[in-house]
Amino acid sequence: MDESYSVVIFYSTSAAIRAESLTKKENLKIKLIPVPRHLSSDCGICLRFNNEDRSTIEKILQDGKVEYENIYKI
Repeated sequence: MDESYSVVIFYSTSAAIRAESLTKKENLKIKLIPVPRHLSSDCGICLRFNNEDRSTIEKILQDGKVEYENIYKI
């Protein structure tokens, strides 16, 4: 089964780590990975997740007041 992913690009490493912590509590399949260079060079890591979890991820980030730059489908 081919899975499609998206990534959340953050303004800071601390925001990425906080997002990882919040999403792990919800037992979502996520992973911190290096930011693809064609997307951004600001923060070195981003949060990868399954596309089907996008609305859940957005809600977790909003509720947790985690600022992020953008979400990209990869």
